[in-house]
Amino acid sequence: MRAWFLDESPGTYRWGEVPDPVVGPGEVKVRVRATALNHMDLWLTTGLPKPPAFPHVPGNDVAGVIDEVGSAVTDWAPGDEVVINTALVPEEALVRGDDSVLDPAMTLLGEGCWGGHGEFCVVAAHQLARRPTGRSWAEAASYPVCYTTAWRLFRRAGIQKGDTVLVTGIGGGVATAALMLAQHVGARVFVTSRDAAKRDRALELGAEGAFPSDEPYPVTADIVVDSIGPATWDFAFRTLRHGGRMCVCGGTSGPKVELNLPRLFFKQIDVIGASCGSQTEFQHVTDLLSDGLPVVVDEILPLSEYPRALERLRSAEQLGKIVLEHPEP
Repeated sequence: MRAWFLDESPGTYRWGEVPDPVVGPGEVKVRVRATALNHMDLWLTTGLPKPPAFPHVPGNDVAGVIDEVGSAVTDWAPGDEVVINTALVPEEALVRGDDSVLDPAMTLLGEGCWGGHGEFCVVAAHQLARRPTGRSWAEAASYPVCYTTAWRLFRRAGIQKGDTVLVTGIGGGVATAALMLAQHVGARVFVTSRDAAKRDRALELGAEGAFPSDEPYPVTADIVVDSIGPATWDFAFRTLRHGGRMCVCGGTSGPKVELNLPRLFFKQIDVIGASCGSQTEFQHVTDLLSDGLPVVVDEILPLSEYPRALERLRSAEQLGKIVLEHPEP
């Protein structure tokens, strides 16, 4: 098949032919119709993380049409329109419910195995959900990583109607998903960004307030969702009320923060981390999309323009997801 792939890491993606992925008994082969970009696309080119083998096909967010099913698959058939849960776990881990992603064997589609930035993608059948009703291929490819991660954080943080939520670095996929999901449950949402245009756009999307990221935030929060790390950590942590929850899903400004321990234990703050989510959490957000939950798509480009899409992601100019549309067969 044809795909974008790495020959080495650190390295640069190139377009070409790679071996056709083989379909095992419990697996399905999906003809990809749309994929979305994540920071993983960039990190793989730096060797952090380094793919397990080469060539390596990236792509964490994948939606498409089943092309072939394995001999043991009974719940799916060729022609079914599906979306793939990015957090891949063994089938036996599913009995753990929402804790299935804590299985040591969990890996991410497009990181520990080939992803979707090519013609086909092969995954275990239990990783699928049906394409949300009434949603475009671009929308279907936009939510697996960001909405599932945001929902897992909110579920574990016990979000309630009327809570005050602060989302740092609005513009990224999880941050934008957190804005939409928090509003959906009736929370008050405030955001931060260095970019005045992004702050204005967030207000248009329903945020109650938007603050520059590099100065104290004039709000007291029940929940903070942070994907930035050291550049926003101290200001964000200080906003939390007693018993607040600090939800962490990234570190785009660096991997290490300074944590004020007395502030943590005297205020009895919980720190919660998440990356993607379980199949039940994935199905929950899929159902929300079928019911009309908005998805914010920044730009849709053809698959052939993957390098340009990567540059837009690298520049952090986007608000919402950057999507690649794949050609029809």
